[in-house]
Amino acid sequence: MKLFCSIIILIFIQSCSFDNKSGIWKGENIKNEKNEPFKEFQTLSSTNVLFDKQITADKDFKLNKINLINNSEWKDIFYDKTNNYKNFKYNDSNQLIFKSKKLTRYKLNNFILFENNNLIVNDFKGNIIVYSVSKSKVISKFNFYKKKYKKIDKILNHIVEDNVIYISDNIGYLYAFDYVRNKILWAKNFKIPFSSNLKLFGDKLIASNQNNNLFFINKKNGDSLKLIPTEEIAIKNQFINNLSLNNKSLLFLNTYGSLYSFDKESLRINWFINLNQSLDLNPSNLFFGNQIVSDEEKIIVSSNNFTYVIDLISGSIIYKINAPSKIKPIILDNNLFLITKNNLLISLNLRNAKINYSYDINQQIAEFLDTKKKKVKFKTMMLANGKIFVFLKNSYILKYNLNGTLEKINKLPTKIKSQPLFIDNFLMYINVKNKLSIVD
Repeated sequence: MKLFCSIIILIFIQSCSFDNKSGIWKGENIKNEKNEPFKEFQTLSSTNVLFDKQITADKDFKLNKINLINNSEWKDIFYDKTNNYKNFKYNDSNQLIFKSKKLTRYKLNNFILFENNNLIVNDFKGNIIVYSVSKSKVISKFNFYKKKYKKIDKILNHIVEDNVIYISDNIGYLYAFDYVRNKILWAKNFKIPFSSNLKLFGDKLIASNQNNNLFFINKKNGDSLKLIPTEEIAIKNQFINNLSLNNKSLLFLNTYGSLYSFDKESLRINWFINLNQSLDLNPSNLFFGNQIVSDEEKIIVSSNNFTYVIDLISGSIIYKINAPSKIKPIILDNNLFLITKNNLLISLNLRNAKINYSYDINQQIAEFLDTKKKKVKFKTMMLANGKIFVFLKNSYILKYNLNGTLEKINKLPTKIKSQPLFIDNFLMYINVKNKLSIVD
């Protein structure tokens, strides 16, 4: 039955037409539906029915002026300890000013880092490649793995601090590499594959493995300081354990759907809650979600069916909305911006749960281009110059003002492959040919 359904879906997708004029549409045709503006305040429902209403922003809706960040480093794959993006400064001429030589012939990791004018990438063969932008050349290329791991694709998670790259992998290794001295500082084999992003604070490196065990590691020598087991699931899913930090707490969301808060100093559990809404809460039940985003008061977690707003201190659920986020959301000035599973761009006031607006992105694009409504595929959402930048997988950028109005659609000069970075007023990413592209 599954095979039959898959074949029918495949035939349907292949039979769809595309917008040859603009090249922006990727996906299936959708029935064009009339938008219905909602002038009165409406609250998102807490039912399992996916929220699908469109709400027009009030004429007097306005956010406070947000400071622009002239960013020069990207040491964490999610930018900072909270996983939240800032309002980055960007020249925004959309002109390609630099393209490197091919960095590797192998498949690259989706996430890239940037420190001291050096781009840091890794590929599925386990190569760690450091490319100097100022010197326009690779200054370090290192592979930790022996011949017995040659045929295994290496999925590396990395974070960088003071010229040292910390790496965890899907084999069970955790190691630290000094890319200036081109030297391994330490390496440990924990036997079980790691499956989380990495975080650093003080003298600690934090990671989690696929069994949902949380490790606190001495970042200077690799010694294990503490191991905290949490719920293990029998079947491994595509959700990757996620870590987030704020000034006092470490937050850990595991593949069972449990969110933990730990005191950063004592490493003791402050609280934990389970966000898996399935009626079948057993070790084989699968949880799907997105990365944790937090500020100093609230935590945002998106699960299979809901987006949760959680009190950071107590762990209590302030409210939940039936609008799960498709990609990592953004917190800005006590407002949440998210793109839902059904392609709505929603802005939500976190203080009172009021919807500032809700717009169908596919419909907005169709009206902007004066074309038929179709689907687009999203890569990420970021903030730059006080605008919302929605990156599409087909290398287009949708540029919105904070009121939810689509102002511009640009096509990047080269096809994007990695997650993008804003560095020194430029946009950086790895293109489909494994070359660094820098866009002014």
